[in-house]
Amino acid sequence: MAVTRSRYRTASSAGTLVVFLLVLIFGSPWYVDWVNSGNRGLFLETLAWPAWNFDTDQSVRDLLAADLKAILLVLFTAVFITLLVGAQLASARGTISAILTGWAAYIFAAALAALITAFLLADASVSSAVVNATGGAGYGLIVGWIIGLASMAGRRP
Repeated sequence: MAVTRSRYRTASSAGTLVVFLLVLIFGSPWYVDWVNSGNRGLFLETLAWPAWNFDTDQSVRDLLAADLKAILLVLFTAVFITLLVGAQLASARGTISAILTGWAAYIFAAALAALITAFLLADASVSSAVVNATGGAGYGLIVGWIIGLASMAGRRP
């Protein structure tokens, strides 16, 4: 039995790889510190939203919530892109459809990751979770087009 490899990436694997790189690079403590040190503009400041860190000065709850938010963002994006790309109709498989699919998956993933991890914070409430989910959806709206382009580049089933 021969194992063959395709040279083409699927839409979900291409989108997930780009999400992983975005979270790894732009959520890093070094980038977040750079953004917070001055006025860098809306886009560069928004890129730092899923900030992960390993600072020992923060409480364990806040560290766990921040790191889990970044991990869940990657996982939820992979799941949502897979579900949304598989649901596309044959007549809707175009460039615009692929971009919107990746973009929508990223908005949903960011909002859900923020909603879930908000309950780990010290002053957790339903209203604060909804506010955090709104921030995640805003992040997905501003940054999600990158994931849409990446998922467009991959082949769809």
